[in-house]
Amino acid sequence: MKEEFNYSKAIAELEKIAAEVEDPSVDLDKMDSALKRSSELVEQCRAYLRSAREKLDALV
Repeated sequence: MKEEFNYSKAIAELEKIAAEVEDPSVDLDKMDSALKRSSELVEQCRAYLRSAREKLDALV
């Protein structure tokens, strides 16, 4: 069973990733995987917000 998307958790994970990649000691491999994960999270957040906007528009 797939876990339901949680916007707050995604934002928290993005903030954690941002803090990690700001560390100058982070190696390139870890930074690459962090950037890929960030991209996935941003797309999921955008989809979530689009869906929420569509639901609101349908109510108005």
